[in-house]
Parts: sequence; C-alpha cells; structure tokens
Amino acid sequence: MRLFWLTAVLWMASVPVRAQQSTAACTTLGQTPLTAFPVCGSSVFSQQSVPGCVNGSIPNHCSGGAAYQDANPFWYKFTCFRSGTLGFTIVPDSSFDDYDWEIFDVTGQSVNAVYTNANLIVCYNWSGVTGNTGTAAGAPSPYQCASTGAPGQTVFTSPTPFSTMPALVTGHQYLLMISHYTTSDQYGYHLSFSGGTAVITDTTPPRLLQAIPGDCGSTTIKIGLNKRMLCTSLAPDGSDFVLTPTGPVTGTVPAATAAAGDYCLSGFDMDSVTVSFPGPIPPGNYLISMTNGTDGNTLLDDCSNAVPNGDSATVVIPTPPPPAPFDSLSPVGCAPQTLTVVFDKNIDCGSVAADGSDFRLTGPGGVTITGASCGAAPGNTAVIQLSAPIYQAGTYQLQLVTGNDGNTIIDACAQQLPAGQVINFQTGDTIHAQLDYQVHLGCKVDTIDFSNPGGHGIDSWIWTIDSAYAGGGPNAEEIYRVFGTKTAKLTVSNGFCSDSATVTVPLSNVLKAIFEATNLLCPNDKAYFSDSSVGAIVSYEWLFGDGTTSSLAVPPPKQYPDLPQDKNYLAQLIVSNGPGCFDTASQIIRAVANCYIAVPSAFTPNGDGINDYLYPLNAYKAANLEFRVYNRYGQLVFQTTDWLIRWDGSVGGQPQAVGTYVWTLRYLNTETGEKVSQKGTSVLIR
Repeated sequence: MRLFWLTAVLWMASVPVRAQQSTAACTTLGQTPLTAFPVCGSSVFSQQSVPGCVNGSIPNHCSGGAAYQDANPFWYKFTCFRSGTLGFTIVPDSSFDDYDWEIFDVTGQSVNAVYTNANLIVCYNWSGVTGNTGTAAGAPSPYQCASTGAPGQTVFTSPTPFSTMPALVTGHQYLLMISHYTTSDQYGYHLSFSGGTAVITDTTPPRLLQAIPGDCGSTTIKIGLNKRMLCTSLAPDGSDFVLTPTGPVTGTVPAATAAAGDYCLSGFDMDSVTVSFPGPIPPGNYLISMTNGTDGNTLLDDCSNAVPNGDSATVVIPTPPPPAPFDSLSPVGCAPQTLTVVFDKNIDCGSVAADGSDFRLTGPGGVTITGASCGAAPGNTAVIQLSAPIYQAGTYQLQLVTGNDGNTIIDACAQQLPAGQVINFQTGDTIHAQLDYQVHLGCKVDTIDFSNPGGHGIDSWIWTIDSAYAGGGPNAEEIYRVFGTKTAKLTVSNGFCSDSATVTVPLSNVLKAIFEATNLLCPNDKAYFSDSSVGAIVSYEWLFGDGTTSSLAVPPPKQYPDLPQDKNYLAQLIVSNGPGCFDTASQIIRAVANCYIAVPSAFTPNGDGINDYLYPLNAYKAANLEFRVYNRYGQLVFQTTDWLIRWDGSVGGQPQAVGTYVWTLRYLNTETGEKVSQKGTSVLIR
C-alpha cells in the first residue's frame, strides 16, 4: 500500500507515507534482485513470512515524482520462452494485507539497474486496496499508482489492485518485485502464474551437459548442466554421482565424497556442480553418472523435473602434470633485499619453510637467506628474505633444497618439486649520480660544462637543464645569454640501479648600468646623481658632459656653469665587474638660462617665428598652473594648465582682433612652495 494524504485545504497529494517500514538492508536470499527466486510458471509460490528490510527506491511513472521503495520485498526472476501476455495473482493469507509489485525487463542489464533506470519498467501496481492483486485481462492500465486519501485513512477502494497483462518477448529476462507495505502484522501470500498466453516455463528436459577434470586432473570433476537446477536438490556428500571407468585404469577408483553447486551461496539455482574425491583419480576414460543420492533424488530443475537416473557425461582424467618447475624470478632490481620465485602453477603455502631453508643462495656478495613466505594471491610465488641488500654486482645462484620441514616446495597438485634445481641471476652495483660542473663566465655569453665520471656499469645518462631535456651521455654543455640562477639534474642507470642528483649554479655576472639624475637645471641649481646599477660592480666612471668625471659610486652634487642660453649635457655612467665586462647608461641633463616666470606684454602671431605666441615663459618650476586669456568683452578666449601649450591669437581657427587682452596666471612654486596669482595685459599686434 502506498498512501498519499489529501488535505482539505490544498487538495493536493503529498509524498507517500512510510509508516512502520524497516530501514534495515535486505540480506535474506530472495530479497535482492541478485538473489531472486527462479520462477517455474506451473508452480505456486508460498511465502509464509516476509522479513522486514528495504533496498532502495524504485522508479515509476507516477505524477509528482513519488519515491516508492521495495519495502519488505521478495524478488522473482523468469525468462520468456514464448511471447505472449503474462497473467499472475498474489493472494494474501490475510485479506487485510496489501502487497504492491513491479515488473522489469532486465535483458542485457545489471539487475541492480532496476533502482535507477526507468526504461526497464514493464508494469506495476502500487494501489492501497487490500486483498488480491496482480494482472488481469480487463484491467484499465499497466500502471497503477499509490492510493490517496485524507489523513488517517487506511481503507481504500481505488485505484484497482489489478493492472493490464504485460506483453512478454521471447528470450527476454524479467524481474518481479513483490513488496509488503508494513513490516509488522503481515501473514505472507501465495503467488501463481495463470491466465496469460506467454510461456515462462523452460520445458527442456534437465540433463548433464559435460564433465571436465579439475586443475590437477585428479581430485575434482566439474559438471556442466544444460539448464539451471535447484541448489536444494544437490546432495552435499556427492552421492548423486557415480564415477565408472570405460577402459583399463591402474589403481582404485575413489567414490565421490562432496559436491557443491556454483553460485548456490548467493542464489537458489546453479548451472554447474563441482564433485570432489578423497584422493587422486587414476588416469583414464570415465563416465560420471546421475543417481538418486542420499537425499532421495537426482538433480531437479526449477520446476522440480529430475535429471534421469543413469544420465551421464564422459570425462578423461589425464596423466598428472609434472611438478611446477623451479626456473623463474621476478626481475631483480637495485640492491634487492628480497627475491620472488614465480611458479607456473599455484603452490601449497604450507610447504614453504618459514626459515627459508628450502632455498640456498651463493654469490659474491656474502648475503644469506633468513626467511621465506608465500607471495600475494593467486599463490604462485614465494618471497625470500635476505640478511642484507645485495650491493655487489655479479652472478648469483638460487638453489632449491630440502628444507628443515622435510620437503622442498609442494605444488597445488600435491607434487613435490625436485631438489637441486637452480636459478641463476645477475645484479648490478649500486651507483651514485655524481654531478660535476665548470662555469666559464663571459660578458655576453656564459657556458657551463656538466659531467659525470661514470663507473659501476653506468650506461645511461639523462640530463635535464632548467626543466628541459638536454640529451644523454656522460657530458653536457649549456650556453646562456640570460644570466641568473640555473638548475641541472642528472639521472643515471646501470640497468639495475638508478640515481639522480640536482645542482643549482648561480651565474652572477649580470651587469646593467642604471642611474637617475636631475634632468632640468635652473641657474645656480645643482644636479644630483644616484646609482641603481645591477651586478657585482667593481668600478664606476661618471662622465658629466662638461669634461668633468668621478669614480665614486655616489658622486657629489654637480653644478653646471650659468649660460646665456639653454644647453643640454650628456651624462654617462660606465660600470665594470670582475670578469672585465662593461656597461654604459646615458641621460640628457638640460640646463636653462632663465627660470623666471613672466608673461610677455605683447606678441605678434604672424608666423615669422618671433613672438608668435602668448604664454607664461620659463615656467619650469610651476605646478598646478592655470593660464587664462580674456578679450575686451570679458570673454574667455584661451586657457591651459600646461605652460608649453600656447595661444596663437585665434579662437576656433579664427584670428582675433588686434588690441589689448587680459590674462590671469596661477601656479605653485615647486622650489619655495609659494602659491602665486598674477594678472596683466598683453597686446596682440599684427
């Protein structure tokens, strides 16, 4: 039953109620899709008790996206052997119980996809009406959603608990989930399939299909079945099977003592059986036959049809394979402290002497064996512990001997490996990535020669310089035109061991002349010079442009002579470093003849190059300058904040009339900090 409350105020369905549902995960066989009951279409399934649990939410096509869970479920699996419609009925043992159900087509899909893939849905019925449910020919829809009602309502009359019979497809596999809504107060149900036209019963008579000897060919036989058969029909003591030779054999043929069905630990049916025998089966040709076991029957298929007494399969028991050879080691690395022996079949881990006495090691290193154990699964290796790492290169010999446990190694077929077998192997010296270098400094180009002395069998060199591959070989040369800190890495190998080293090399002969100087000088001003040069500087030479020099790093203030007209001086700084490299920086210093700020009383904008503009002269030390010009009507005809932007006597490209013009000038004297405000007149003359 899936309940939706219908409120009197909003008149809309809420999510389904989950009263008394369990939140425990399902673990009982048959309660998950993976362990579903196999269905025989002619059988009636009776579930007297439904354990409380839940696996997850089941997709559906109901409006509102309601999440329906497979609460307290049992799952059933079946295959369609002839297309048609599916009819089935669930009859509760109590008419007050409500069972819900949903069918999925899982052909070619993981069975757990039923929780996520809505495309697998075939049909369902989640009605809250109690009593019988299932499929019926006259049902209105293949999909019936949960019942809705007022809060507290527990009895429902709609929707119908029967859905339309779905159409099944030959060869497709299906899952049926049956869910009891509440955990408590349930009495079980009976499930039967009838009324439809599809065939979901495999009518193939059950038979033994084939028989294959076990890995060692002596103590087990695996029997393939032509269809899935019930695990409960197999006698665990192996009494369902009789092994009979069909030709001459040497020795006694043992009787089966155990049998186990594949997948029976996680399901109800099987498609193969492994029969075990107490000892080796003599080589030869045999029939393994079906007989009634101590459980009173042969194997039964899902519909309880029996494999006929005497049904058989042929099996050839081969001559036992030879013991596993002692001939292979895992690759031996650098300075190994363990050796791993690899066998071509699994070994009996109990036969490996823990003190390592099954093995003897000889060679130039003087290393001994201190222990041994089985390696990781699947159990075809033995790991040997050594007293110390093998550092010395040479040829070593590992020999298999009889250990203190009285045997060598025994393989999984109970065969002891012959003593005296030998594995020869090579090891290499440990090595050191010695990285030597020599620096050759130049003024424009530096060169670094890198080298490694080799030795100890080193035959591989990889140079990485400033993160870029720089070749192989014992030597490498790198040329630099950009100086600074450089990094080199060397990786060496002798085929067994490898090592790497990294060095950082400073190229400290960077040289760059940089200085700052006063770039404008008024009469009586002094020029100041400051050095910002880069590099390991050993000498300075200042050339001031007037014939005077200085060799100080910070020369004293320099006063240039007053001149009747402006003049530019070329000041230079020449620096040198230890390797004898030089660099030069230059700067123009402008000495002006006059720094007195004044506005001409007249100007003649006639283009002759003499007094063509009106502007504040020599405003070198003026900041925040504002210069404005007005005509005789008080109209502003020109303004600027840059004293080098001058008025040419026109407005908008139109020459202005000759006459007297008023100007105003405001600025901050950068030398004294004084704010200056002036006003005057100038005559425009043409």
